[in-house]
Amino acid sequence: MMKKKSISASKASLVFFLCQMISALDVPLDSKLLEELSQPPTITQQSPKDYIVDPRENIVIQCEAKGKPPPSFSWTRNGTHFDIDKDEQVTMKPNSGTLVINIMNGGKAEAYEGVYQCTARNERGAAISNNIVIRPSRSPLWTKEKLEPNQVREGDSLVLHCRPPVGLPPPIIFWMDNAFQRLPQSERVSQGLNGDLYFSNVQPEDTREDYICYARFNHTQTIQQKQPISVKVFSTKPVTERPPILLTPTGTTSNKVELRGNVLLLECIAAGLPTPVIRWIKEGGELPANRTFFENFKKTLKIIDVSEADSGNYKCIARNILGSTHHVISVTVKAAPYWITAPRNLVLSPGEDGTLICRANGNPKPSISWLANGVPIAIAPEDPSRKVDGDTIIFSAVQERSSAVYQCNASNEYGYLLANAFVNVLAEPPRILTPANKLYQVILDSPALIDCAYFGSPKPEIEWFKGVKGSILRGNEYVFHDNGTLEIPAAQKDSTGTYTCVARNELGKIQNEVQLEVKDPTMIIKQPEYKVIQRYGHVSFECIIKHDSTLIPTVIWLKDNDELPDDERFLVGKDNLTIMNVTDKDDGTYTCIVNTTLDSVSASAVLTVVAAPPTPAIIYARPNPPFDLELTGQLERSIELSWIPGDENNSPITSFVIEYEDGLHEPGVWHYQTEVPGSQTTVQLKLSPYVNYSFRVIAVNEIGRSQPSEPSEQYLTKSANPDENPSNVQGIGSEPDNLVITWESLKGFQSNGPGLQYKVSWRQKDVDDEWTSVVVANVSKYIVSGTPTFVPYEIKVQALNDLGYAPEPSEVIGHSGEDLPMVAPGNVQVHVINSTLAKVHWDPVPLKSVRGHLQGYKVYYWKVQSLSRRSKRHIEKKILTFRGNKTFGMLPGLEPYSSYKLNVRVVNGKGEGPASPDKVFKTPEGVPSSPSFLKITNPTLDSLTLEWGSPTHPNGVLISYILKFQPINNTHELGPLVEIRIPANESSLILKNLNYSTRYKFYFNAQTSVGSGSQITEEAVTIMDEVQPLYPRIRNVTTAAAETYANISWEYEGPDHANFYVEYGVAGSKEDWKKEIVNGSRSFFVLKGLTPGTAYKVRVGAEGLSGFRSSEDVFETGPAMASRQVDIATQGWFIGLMCAVALLILILLIVCFIRRNKGGKYPVKEKEDAHADPEIQPMKEDDGTFGEYSDAEDHKPLKKGSRTPSDRTVKKEDSDDSLVDYGEGVNGQFNEDGSFIGQYSGKKEKEPAEGNESSEAPSPVNAMNSFV
Repeated sequence: MMKKKSISASKASLVFFLCQMISALDVPLDSKLLEELSQPPTITQQSPKDYIVDPRENIVIQCEAKGKPPPSFSWTRNGTHFDIDKDEQVTMKPNSGTLVINIMNGGKAEAYEGVYQCTARNERGAAISNNIVIRPSRSPLWTKEKLEPNQVREGDSLVLHCRPPVGLPPPIIFWMDNAFQRLPQSERVSQGLNGDLYFSNVQPEDTREDYICYARFNHTQTIQQKQPISVKVFSTKPVTERPPILLTPTGTTSNKVELRGNVLLLECIAAGLPTPVIRWIKEGGELPANRTFFENFKKTLKIIDVSEADSGNYKCIARNILGSTHHVISVTVKAAPYWITAPRNLVLSPGEDGTLICRANGNPKPSISWLANGVPIAIAPEDPSRKVDGDTIIFSAVQERSSAVYQCNASNEYGYLLANAFVNVLAEPPRILTPANKLYQVILDSPALIDCAYFGSPKPEIEWFKGVKGSILRGNEYVFHDNGTLEIPAAQKDSTGTYTCVARNELGKIQNEVQLEVKDPTMIIKQPEYKVIQRYGHVSFECIIKHDSTLIPTVIWLKDNDELPDDERFLVGKDNLTIMNVTDKDDGTYTCIVNTTLDSVSASAVLTVVAAPPTPAIIYARPNPPFDLELTGQLERSIELSWIPGDENNSPITSFVIEYEDGLHEPGVWHYQTEVPGSQTTVQLKLSPYVNYSFRVIAVNEIGRSQPSEPSEQYLTKSANPDENPSNVQGIGSEPDNLVITWESLKGFQSNGPGLQYKVSWRQKDVDDEWTSVVVANVSKYIVSGTPTFVPYEIKVQALNDLGYAPEPSEVIGHSGEDLPMVAPGNVQVHVINSTLAKVHWDPVPLKSVRGHLQGYKVYYWKVQSLSRRSKRHIEKKILTFRGNKTFGMLPGLEPYSSYKLNVRVVNGKGEGPASPDKVFKTPEGVPSSPSFLKITNPTLDSLTLEWGSPTHPNGVLISYILKFQPINNTHELGPLVEIRIPANESSLILKNLNYSTRYKFYFNAQTSVGSGSQITEEAVTIMDEVQPLYPRIRNVTTAAAETYANISWEYEGPDHANFYVEYGVAGSKEDWKKEIVNGSRSFFVLKGLTPGTAYKVRVGAEGLSGFRSSEDVFETGPAMASRQVDIATQGWFIGLMCAVALLILILLIVCFIRRNKGGKYPVKEKEDAHADPEIQPMKEDDGTFGEYSDAEDHKPLKKGSRTPSDRTVKKEDSDDSLVDYGEGVNGQFNEDGSFIGQYSGKKEKEPAEGNESSEAPSPVNAMNSFV
């Protein structure tokens, strides 16, 4: 006789099962098959029963269905046919039943209120949707009323009534003041569930005229405001203390009815002085753990997910030092209908029987009614195969015309449930879904599962044959599964061959051939051995393998279960691992892993690294292996093992390790059994049933472990029932409609006998239902299909073998699959704490709508625009996750004075739910960043010109700039500080009445209404009252940059024969300056090897003079060009020419210096007399001669611009407003005072090579430009 078992759904593509005492077919999820089979309609998506719509938006009523052929759709409205063709505002989506009612194009939502129902119909039946009640949301205005001021004595109670307008859905109530700040609440002052504001006792600080009640209608995103209420508290001395009295509820008892699964809210608010404290108890029972919460300072008792067991009397007790009072609320929990067993689709063959069962519960008990194709079954066309028996429809000898969709309606006064279930009668010849000639490969002695996925109606019979003309397979060496799979529990070499699966029913016959190949197992025939090696020696581990010739093995070596070190000392050969020059860090366990496509084996050995022993020295070694093993006292569950120790090799044996081999289940694999002290040579061993034992002993000393002893004789124990059940049983759904039950299978020796199987049982928790059980083969997973979404199940898995069952297993709780959350968090509120931090609140989503394990909430927020610049930018959304049932969170790192949006989503194990409506909030102003730059130009005897750039990040509306400055004397002491406030629209300032030849330090920052930002500092000096220059000095550093090089020139005043050097680096970089030595005493240098399009900083210094260097200059190289011109500045003739020019200029400077010291007059005087004002008569560009100068004019101020240093511009590293960007080409030129040539500074434009009213060497840059 053939032996049949069930198999895990993970190993089968087609599952047939017996359900509800009928023989029903389950159609496999094969896409090609599904396209060919006829199927009645099934509603797949519909709008909620109570559908509140926004009257300003189009109304979309969803109705989606599937079926074969595709169904057609129709609608009823208020119980009568709804002809959408006669209403131009109503359209139906193509290939869908979803209605779109155009409200935004002239329609009125109120005109479409009513009860809608969708019908999906094809030739095999009709499915109907729920009754969908469409109602537009309403947010009416507050009725006008005259509110009298409330005058209350200190210590008395007070209730401020809100009485909001009735809206749909009801509004959310909150109290605020005129400044839109929430009124603080406490144990003394709090808002009730009805929206009223309760004062247990009033205090003088409660006096105010702006108690305002607000009603927020979330559906229409509107807020209505009640007229402000005035409260005036007058004091009487002394204030009389009062015992508690209840403000709400009134009386001593009241009643409350709540529905099962809802949230129960009970409230007690008491008056009294001192403020009473509220406590809650349940008479005759305890408040439910994990579902009870206290809100509103314990004035509100909240119990979530209530059930009938929560009915009873709840007492609130209000107490203060003067006494107490109480109120008892009698709670009755009713229940809208809920499913016990919802009807499921039936697929039957002609002539078969079946049943549809519809069982629901509720309080009161719901009534059950049936419909056929949307028509009450009493008036539906008769079907002789159908019989209705209360909540069950019994089908007998069905025919193809019996196909229909049946509706079960369970209803009571609190609601209804409607479920569609079709009966689909199919007559289909057999089909085999497993591909033809599929190749299966298994390892010798391991199970082989050969698939034959099939479908047919009536259900086909399956037979297996070996070979093309072989006989039918029978006998205990095969297992035939209900899904058609053939199992060979221990495949042998002769199992290789062709297997034929034949499926037949009364409509036909089909067969399919598959191939099975049995491969030899992979084995390590020479394992790596334990090694003790001296430091700096060489060691080798062997790993010689044997494998099936058709499989390609790969060998991997690990050290301490990790990859080998990346070290050339480790040499991996074909059959070994060699470690050269061993060090202490090489100590550890080395594992050889051999993998093929079908199996994997491994072996390990320990390497111990020791220091080289002194010579001569005693040789310590691992002990020799024990020998002469003997088994005595054989019993069913125990045996005695004895042995003789081997030589200990100068290190005493500390222990013996006993290992065993199971020749029946895992031949060649040795397992740890026990360990005994080194003085013991016998041990009593515990045994398991159905194991063919061999034992070996390993001796251990301080050096290491011996080689294993020779194995003992074998001892086979008798079979028995399993002693234990699988561990780690879990139930976690992988889809919304299934439950995946997994467990850790028993090891081979744990089976206690042949024929190991598992009995998997489950039932829905908290539902009066019987256990459903199935026996499966030696697998570790079973999938239960067709479960409700995320409901708890009781699960147990019991082991059994041919001799019987294991002990009764313990039950575990699992859940069916999760689905995405249905509801977005509501009442999202944002409280802006400061300019960079906000706190967001939301109401928790009901656990029932989470449809899974609540993991937390995600807040998406992003910046919309800056309020100061009014310019939008790329939106970068940020996400913050708050774990658990948290209802608030902080949003850090916001930008001041900006507009933000956020929304909140609930997260479960399946993913995120829908987002809440976007919430807009704005951050207040903050302090600005520092001004982008500050430069000081045009120094005179008593004035300086300051120019600056606005802050990169104003963080608000700038109201002014603050300038502070103070003089610095020669000992670096600071003088008195002067402060000037400058309007925000200014960008320059001339400071007058300064001291001549004085250094000043400036501090400059910007201000918003919040405060001052960070400051930028700079120093500058007014010019001296005589012309004599300071020696030594390097000034007027100028640069002319090309793509990869720059010409640097400067002026030098000081002793002859100075050795110059040029330092440079990337602007804004913190790297050290690079230094280039200038050959000779020339006053120019060419920097090469620069990066195109890069800003550089540069300065010039002289060797041997500490701290003697010029100010910094900044330049930018040009962008990379496709072609290059000849670099004249690097040509030898040009360098020679420039050296000669520099030498002549140096001689001329020396002559001028000598003549001036002698008091003489030279030609500069003539030009100065001719052009008294250098601002009106600038030096000729093409002349290059000096203006006349005489030392007889003592104490005349220097000509404007003649002494201006070149380092008065402060450049902000991260500024976007680089002045270089305003230049022409790559060589942007600047005036000596740092202002940019052109219109940037608003001053008169100067020539690029302007003179300095004194002797100056011609710039090599200008010389080079004359050649270009």
